[in-house]
Amino acid sequence: MSIQSWIDRWDAQQEVNLPDREERFTALIDAVAEGVGRPDPLVLDLGCGPGSLSVRLLKQLPEAIVVAADADPLLLGLGRAAYGDTIRFVEVDLAVPGWSAQLGLDRQADAAVSTTALHWLSPAALAAMYAELAKTLRPGGLLLNGDHLGESAQTAPTLLRIGRAIIEREERRRAPAGHAEDWSGWWAAVKADQELADLVAERERKQTGGGHHGSPSGLLATHVDALTAAGFAEIGTLWQRGDNRLLCAVLA
Repeated sequence: MSIQSWIDRWDAQQEVNLPDREERFTALIDAVAEGVGRPDPLVLDLGCGPGSLSVRLLKQLPEAIVVAADADPLLLGLGRAAYGDTIRFVEVDLAVPGWSAQLGLDRQADAAVSTTALHWLSPAALAAMYAELAKTLRPGGLLLNGDHLGESAQTAPTLLRIGRAIIEREERRRAPAGHAEDWSGWWAAVKADQELADLVAERERKQTGGGHHGSPSGLLATHVDALTAAGFAEIGTLWQRGDNRLLCAVLA
């Protein structure tokens, strides 16, 4: 199977749990275009996977410079093979302090973007990552994070329940018979492809993804509190459907 076919399958399985994924991508990219104030922004894609967001961003902002960061060598390998001529992919673990120095930036970034990735970090690691990001962005720089970020079950149980139900109901309407492939099915298929054996072996050697259990930073308040502590001023939701939202923060 070709590299692009694997990326297409990645996108398809992501939509199993992410209804309106493309709409959220579009809202995020529109926010970058409106908010950075220049046609050639330096944009960091944090937890980029195979580059799904980065490549869409470049289609709308062809003069942008995109540095895409992830810890998974297999997903980075797919991204480099497909888009390495226009996107710079960097293997970096956002949970390890000092990650920004590995990006090789020659100036402060105008924006950092992420989709469905940062909830994997523990609250402590998330807070440290946002604090380091604040030193990497220029004043007025943007953080745009698209993810399922819910309300607290203790402080807003009704909002949490309704938000989840909206997404579940929409998904049943869109795919009443279910989907052909989900997250675990995609990974099982990748591991069976001998052409990707070297990347699979590297991933297993580094045990990438071994800590992906649950959603330790899946609460909206966790992100808002960490961004506030890191020095971001305006923090709010620009787009939302249930708990699926685009969170934006502006560096003071």
